[in-house]
Amino acid sequence: MTVYRYLTGPDDASFCHRVTQALSDGWSLYGSPTLTFDTANGRVICGQAVTKDLEGREYSPELKLSEL
Repeated sequence: MTVYRYLTGPDDASFCHRVTQALSDGWSLYGSPTLTFDTANGRVICGQAVTKDLEGREYSPELKLSEL
């Protein structure tokens, strides 16, 4: 089974650390990063999709993807 997560956050070091942590935990980048501007708060928001292959697991909506 392949699982998918979409990480989002302000364009700052904490977002980069979240993506780096996901990569260190065995996730792989999926596609290009995205950026958008939050006009209400005046900040740039980043997004990055990541995937992870899990052998021998079946999908369940109860999976806590951040814990895989």
